[in-house]
Amino acid sequence: MHANPKSNLPAFLMVAVAPMCWAGNIVLAKGVATLIPPVSLAFWRWTVAFLVLLPLTWPYVKQDWNSALSGWKILALQSFFGISSFNTLLYLAMHTTTAINGALIQTTMPAVIIVISLILYGERVSWIQAAGVALCVVGAGVVVLKGRWQALIDMALVQGDLLMIVAVVLYALYSALLPKRPSMHPMSFLVYTFGLGALSLLPVYVWEIWAVGAFTLTPGVAGSIGYVALFPSIVAYFCWNRGVSVIGANRTGLFINLIPVFAAILAIIFLGESLKTFHLVGMTLILLGFVMFNR
Repeated sequence: MHANPKSNLPAFLMVAVAPMCWAGNIVLAKGVATLIPPVSLAFWRWTVAFLVLLPLTWPYVKQDWNSALSGWKILALQSFFGISSFNTLLYLAMHTTTAINGALIQTTMPAVIIVISLILYGERVSWIQAAGVALCVVGAGVVVLKGRWQALIDMALVQGDLLMIVAVVLYALYSALLPKRPSMHPMSFLVYTFGLGALSLLPVYVWEIWAVGAFTLTPGVAGSIGYVALFPSIVAYFCWNRGVSVIGANRTGLFINLIPVFAAILAIIFLGESLKTFHLVGMTLILLGFVMFNR
């Protein structure tokens, strides 16, 4: 269905940027959990991203207005699934679950995308591709559990875990629906979905201010909002959506498993942690899974 993977190397490299940005998003969300409420972080993330993109992409946005109007239903669905819901639930989950639980649950996303693609489009995978997905999940599990399988046995589902499961299903729906999006420029698509996503969060944001109060805009909080608005939002979503259009939802979804790998690398660089054997084992398994799936 898709071209030879070798000819799509730039697309594969582009897709890899997304999980690198999202790994930073998870680390940051955990770090600012006590400084900014989850809906506030999500609302300002998408509002700032929308305001940054709109003037830069206005000719495309204006040109694609009719396409947006005619395809408003699918745009609204994708904004709800991939923009409003997924990230708000992830930020909320970081208040009540561990990073290990959240990262491990997120690695199930490729399998969920494959199941949803099977239901929606009848896309099927071979046994070797299924084995590749399984290897990736196991490799990611080795990384996030630090090679201690007892940690998996000890984990109990808490509210945050359940929120992450719902978030993963919703983002898998977003990814699987990307081929059905209206015909428009990729940057227009981001602007429209970011705007609709922020708009749908507005009532919940107002409620959150009433319920828990507004956050204090310190330089650290402002910098955090700036990071999540630029890298996990504009950069990552553009790379992700481009990847789906070139190499397909199933192959792109597999790159989610790189999130815990990048998270480990970021921890080594910024937190002074050392490279352990389980890092190498996990990364090797994930690489083997990539190779098997893309055969």
